[in-house]
Amino acid sequence: MMTPRVALVTGATQGLGLALAEGLARRMNAADTVYLTGRDPGRVAQAAAAAPVSGARVRGEPFDVADPGAADRLAGLLRDRHGGVDVVFGNAVMRVGPGDDPQAIMDEYTEVNNFGTTRLMRAFAPLLRDGGRLIVVASSLGTLHHLAPVLHDRFDGLTSLEEVDRQVAAWRDAVKDGRARAGAWPGFVNIPSKIAQVAAVRALAEQRRAEDARRNVLLAAVCPGMINTPTSALWWDVSGAPSPEQAAVSLLDLALTPADPAYYGQLVRFGKVLPWRP
Repeated sequence: MMTPRVALVTGATQGLGLALAEGLARRMNAADTVYLTGRDPGRVAQAAAAAPVSGARVRGEPFDVADPGAADRLAGLLRDRHGGVDVVFGNAVMRVGPGDDPQAIMDEYTEVNNFGTTRLMRAFAPLLRDGGRLIVVASSLGTLHHLAPVLHDRFDGLTSLEEVDRQVAAWRDAVKDGRARAGAWPGFVNIPSKIAQVAAVRALAEQRRAEDARRNVLLAAVCPGMINTPTSALWWDVSGAPSPEQAAVSLLDLALTPADPAYYGQLVRFGKVLPWRP
């Protein structure tokens, strides 16, 4: 008898995260459980109540990735309830608009997008069962192609999540005190943030590669492509872009179907590995 599967999606009360949670529920079995999480308990409860009634059970669970202890607490809860997890999507993100001042938002932004990602990875990677998937939703901006060559060594070749966190903290501080503006850092904060997310995946993958290969565990970053959402529309013309439900399909395939071993530790977009280095 197969062990019921357990999936977790962060940032799942709207947009792509909600589409991932609902898509997992539809494609998994009635004995399985999908944890739909977000930081607002009311929105979590509302989204879980509106989830599909067929397929896996959708269970709402408040989870603020910016809370330093929240990932460990939730991981402990799921360990006690289920013994492990099978699919984890790290999708929580603080969105920024063209009018936001990077200096003013950097503390909250990095706590959610970057430190929230590494906390999730530390807490849930050890819980992955054989055949499990831990997928960080990033972007095609998350490669060294988008960073000045003088900055490449900040994120290239890192071997631990602690090293990634130190580089993120250094970048955050440089933005806050104005040094980044005078240097080679890009003004669009999404670029270093996404690069750091992919660097985190690469660093953890190097530590776990042999054992994960033996157990058929996939650790990867993924780019869902341009999505038609109100936040994206602040920056680009997304009128012809896929909906969150459409964009979720390739990510769900990555989570629920056999994966190419070449994806391990890489940034994947539409089934193709995006080169890390220029």
